[in-house]
Amino acid sequence: MTAQKGATVGVVENGNSAVLVTVAPGGELLDRRQIDLTEPDMPTHPHHHEGSWAVGRYLNTPGARVISLAEVVELVEHVRVAAVAGARQSLQALAGDVPMPIARIAIRACPELPPTIEERIHDNRAQTFADSVMYRQAVATAAGARGWSVFWYDRARVNRDAAAALGRKDVGKLLQAMGRTIGPPWQAKHKLAAAAALAATAPRLARAAPARRASRAAKSR
Repeated sequence: MTAQKGATVGVVENGNSAVLVTVAPGGELLDRRQIDLTEPDMPTHPHHHEGSWAVGRYLNTPGARVISLAEVVELVEHVRVAAVAGARQSLQALAGDVPMPIARIAIRACPELPPTIEERIHDNRAQTFADSVMYRQAVATAAGARGWSVFWYDRARVNRDAAAALGRKDVGKLLQAMGRTIGPPWQAKHKLAAAAALAATAPRLARAAPARRASRAAKSR
């Protein structure tokens, strides 16, 4: 299978931070870094923390405070805008450091969310992952502004997709070799980001359903 031209970035988000692993079209490791999408003084999980307090959940936990739902909606939007700005700055820095143009980025597919911030907060299940989706979409927005295509990967099968993209049976040894070339830290999240980047080199593996889900979620902000 012929790889696409341009480097690919694989992303694994963790709260308001993310691990980025960038690979060349042939699978060579170009860059590994961790980025913060928002400043340290900003709330990291406004749906899950402040949103829950606003509707009466987790009020007995340390740090809980009284806050109105209207205040939380404004806070969520403030954090979202900051995350997009942080993502744009981080991707700009990455593009300047990598020795070839970046063409695409691989981000974990987003689950369906209720259409409004208020509904996400009230939904006991949605509020647990709404912040993660917000940060993934922030990175996608920043990447799109740079003209990079976005590949939405399925975490459960991304290693298989990466192997298929490279015409291999497995990518385990390749991921281990990447870690040896760059040295520690090379943890599970770095391997996942690398696998996602490798999977994105095969355009036929870009499944339409996750992309549509992410698009609908983004439109509902």
